[in-house]
Amino acid sequence: MATKERYVEAVGRRKTASARVRLVPAKHSSMTVNGKTAEEYFPLAVLVKTAFESLTSTNSAYAVSVHVSGGGHKGQATAVRHAISRALTEITPEFRKDLKQRGFLKRDPRKKERKKFGLKKARRAPQWSKR
Repeated sequence: MATKERYVEAVGRRKTASARVRLVPAKHSSMTVNGKTAEEYFPLAVLVKTAFESLTSTNSAYAVSVHVSGGGHKGQATAVRHAISRALTEITPEFRKDLKQRGFLKRDPRKKERKKFGLKKARRAPQWSKR
């Protein structure tokens, strides 16, 4: 019977994106997002960098497994970063100060404002003409 590997789980959110992350100690960092590698899943290299940011800033090596849903690519990448940061502080509380200073532990509360009736968008009014 194989021994169970110890992992730490955390959830990160951004706008409507939600990421559930599992961190397992490893020799070098790797990430699978919804069954694909991070490079395959995220269309831009900047988003891959964003997702790995909390690991690179703390010089940590973990195998990361992510299940992410909702939102767009950028929202998902920042949700992954938020979840990884939360998991890292759970494993090593010393990282908290650095991650907090960089803003990785803050749940970004901004969301899309709802459309109001009588308006074209949330605040955009129909064009007014004098005559």
